[in-house]
Amino acid sequence: MPSSKNQRKAYLFALLAVVLWSTVATAFKLTLRYLNFIDMLFYASWTSTFYLMLMVWLSDSWRLLQKPRTDWMWRSIVMGLINPFLYYLVLFRAYSLLPAQIAQPLNYTWPIALVVLSAIFLREPITLRVMFALAVSFLGVIVISDALHPKGHKFSTVGVLLAIGSAFLWATYWVLNLRDKRLSDLKLFMNFLAGSLFVTGVAFAFSSPLKVPLSGVLGSVYIGIFEMGATFFVWLKALELAENQAPIANLIYLSPFISLIFIHFILGETILTTTVVGLLLILAGILIQKK
Repeated sequence: MPSSKNQRKAYLFALLAVVLWSTVATAFKLTLRYLNFIDMLFYASWTSTFYLMLMVWLSDSWRLLQKPRTDWMWRSIVMGLINPFLYYLVLFRAYSLLPAQIAQPLNYTWPIALVVLSAIFLREPITLRVMFALAVSFLGVIVISDALHPKGHKFSTVGVLLAIGSAFLWATYWVLNLRDKRLSDLKLFMNFLAGSLFVTGVAFAFSSPLKVPLSGVLGSVYIGIFEMGATFFVWLKALELAENQAPIANLIYLSPFISLIFIHFILGETILTTTVVGLLLILAGILIQKK
């Protein structure tokens, strides 16, 4: 039998996923021009839910939903409360308060947050190298968000805290997800279905999601497909095709820099030197920790 591995195709799928993920920070800010962050999450989460339902229906996973287990349902309620509900609620609020070039790299600190949570909850030891990596990334956060910005470029403290908080929420979801042995497409669908129900309750309690412009809805649909849904499967396909996964996985570090290009040319934000320096420090800390 011929091998199903193809490194060239793996690179193509990985680069496609990286480019798509690189557009979402810009898509967040463009959509927030038409919708508030709650309504944006309402349409994005339901779009992703229906997309994931289609993926489950097209696979063999659908038959497992014919007799759902009670523990699966409770697990999805907990996971859905974290993602998409709390994670994206916090992240979108951060984007509504901050320039995209600030919110995006701060959210990218989630691998560092994962190290901290693993040390606290999984009792994984923090070595001197990991401590140094945390310090480097934390310095990057400071450079981006506070003291080293030139006069006139101070940003919302609440927004900064929310962006960093979203990284910890995603890291929490990641840790819990590792212990969830359900099929990937099935658990994503069930989690998003539960989370979207939470989102719906908040949307109708605190906003008016049915009275929004079409431009905002279309932007949210884009976010729901390419941030929360399809791109994840493109990335998994890349890893599945890869003969060597390490160089494929490392391509993800291109995403925040490509994202800055979209932010500059589409949103018109002037990219600050401190943003680039801070992002380099954050990524350096992540790479030191991974090494």
